Amino acid sequence: MMRQLDYGARPPASGRVGQIVVFLHGYGADGADLLGLADPMAPHLPDTLFLAPDAPQPCVANPFGRQWFPIPWIDGSSEVEAAEGLARAATDLDAFLDARLAETGLSPDRLALVGFSQGAMVALQVAPRRPAAVAGVVAISGRLLDPARLAAEALVRPPVLLIHGDRDEVVPFADLDLAGRALAGAGFEVYAHVMRGTGHGIAPDGLGAALAFLRDRLG
Repeated sequence: MMRQLDYGARPPASGRVGQIVVFLHGYGADGADLLGLADPMAPHLPDTLFLAPDAPQPCVANPFGRQWFPIPWIDGSSEVEAAEGLARAATDLDAFLDARLAETGLSPDRLALVGFSQGAMVALQVAPRRPAAVAGVVAISGRLLDPARLAAEALVRPPVLLIHGDRDEVVPFADLDLAGRALAGAGFEVYAHVMRGTGHGIAPDGLGAALAFLRDRLG
């Protein structure tokens, strides 16, 4: 059964909705954790509606936060439970995106996803498997799950920007290269930005790279 996702929103600075940027938060956080990124972006993307849904499940490891799917090495779940959780979350997010596009009357190419950590993993899972391509995906400090299945399962190939700190202590920096190679090998247009000296977070230069990518893709 599909679950409705609660979400926060920042209306476009111009008052006119011309495009949508959806922020997908990390494990143990919630939508509000990333919605603040709209503040520095809004002046450069004045027609953008910024949305930040809460993940569908309460986080096992942090009862005050949410999770897109369980993580076995953190919460003791099984690999089967993690895979089932990801599949359900993908269905929930797809429905959320479809509903927001229907409400605004925008086409999928006016929508971009910006995911951090587990949110980046969900973005890279969902975007290639949608029937119509979104404008782009920004995946920050995440990883590509099941890279071997990507080429066979991808229905569309939106451009992807991978951003990662080279001092990431949570999701290894090497995951940027692994994701990039798999995406490029499957025919995706891939860009990468390394946040030098940055751990598991979003440095100003990473935010700047994300903004430049979004401006280029959304116009």
